[in-house]
Amino acid sequence: MSYDLVIKNGLVILDSGEVKIDVAVKDGLIAAIGNDLGEADKVIDAVGLVVSPGMVDAHVHITDPGGGYRDQWEGYITGTASCAKGGVTSFMEMPLNQVPATVDGKSLEIKYEAGKGKLKSDVGSFGGLVPFNLKGGIQELDDGGVAAYKCFMATCGDRSIDGDFMNVDDYSLYEGMKQVAKTGKVLAIHAENAAITDKLGEIAYKNGETTLKAYVASRPVFTEVEPIRRAILFAKETGCRIHICHIACPEGVEEVTKAREAGVDVTCETCTHYLYFDTDELDAIGPVVKCSPPIRDKENQNGMWEKVLSGEIDFVTSDHSPCTPDLKDKDNAFEAWGGISGVQNNVDVLFDEGVQKRGMSLKQFADIIATNPADRYDLDQKGRISIGKDADFVLIKPNAPYTLKAEDLEYRNKISPYIGREIGAQVVQTILRGHVIYSQELGVATDFVGTFIKK
Repeated sequence: MSYDLVIKNGLVILDSGEVKIDVAVKDGLIAAIGNDLGEADKVIDAVGLVVSPGMVDAHVHITDPGGGYRDQWEGYITGTASCAKGGVTSFMEMPLNQVPATVDGKSLEIKYEAGKGKLKSDVGSFGGLVPFNLKGGIQELDDGGVAAYKCFMATCGDRSIDGDFMNVDDYSLYEGMKQVAKTGKVLAIHAENAAITDKLGEIAYKNGETTLKAYVASRPVFTEVEPIRRAILFAKETGCRIHICHIACPEGVEEVTKAREAGVDVTCETCTHYLYFDTDELDAIGPVVKCSPPIRDKENQNGMWEKVLSGEIDFVTSDHSPCTPDLKDKDNAFEAWGGISGVQNNVDVLFDEGVQKRGMSLKQFADIIATNPADRYDLDQKGRISIGKDADFVLIKPNAPYTLKAEDLEYRNKISPYIGREIGAQVVQTILRGHVIYSQELGVATDFVGTFIKK
């Protein structure tokens, strides 16, 4: 048989573990795995490289359309180019910060239209759960093909912008969970206690606090743990499958582990930045590293790594949440936009920090970046190198340090807390359904081969 593509001589991460083997692609799918596979139109020699499933980043914000308010934030063209360069072959797009937010059938169609002909990677969509879409919106989103749902227990959205996202109150969370449960899909939750964090932040600001360290102190660990418990209780009551987003503390992970052991259908993620940065270095970096939940101290970070390596954290995401530079360029950290640009540096940073520095197995690396998120959100064609799956790969060069520069970034606004950092591995090629969407030699491909994944 003649194939479209054969990747030869790489160390390939399979479900059974890593093995030096060849992988063949036909019509966008993995067609064969073995040795001496035969002829191909294109051959990639991956000698010295790790061949991983392409990353499925389960937490990415693209602000397209911007609705006249956020037009200069990250769009599909630059956002998916960043994915390609970073080894992310597919991602789950959050239902905010685009205007209008994706909360019903009409706004979902607006989003699909905005991405038409602009995707270099594949995109699964979250539909939003908000207080104002409980009368039909959840079902419309299900009918429109969203892969899952997302809500905020922390305060979010700009009430001066018509159609912007909004956090849930307890009733809308409970009622929304009942409706999401009927779809069989997962509700992903930003779990922070809105009333307490808002008030602590307000008090700190009025007291003249300006630092990121003070911002972190205004969002203490218990303000994550309490809403995680509440969400789990509501899930038990409603039968809704839930996922806790971007947990930043081991105590929060422990709540998920206990609930899972008690039979609740709950999973969780953390983010690359919680595993990389710690509180003491934030003010030296500046508001570009501000996010919520906040980046906590070194002891906390070590605890998070223990939870990752033990398998209690299901996957790691970027929570790529970019904005324009002016919203970060603030002397007062409390006034700065909270969100980190990181989708281009998931794979290389996690490979370096997890595999190279902490001895994580290649199998677990593939699980946390690809297999587990694909499985959780029922992205059936994604997440593993096995016959019949989409031919999505990232080729990684181990032990190849480089220093990230602003000009390396494909983001529309070239800001990131990883700039200036030495990263000990490199993404050499990214392949989506058999198409090379990035190579170090040629850069990001010019064609748009990505599609929306509709469930």
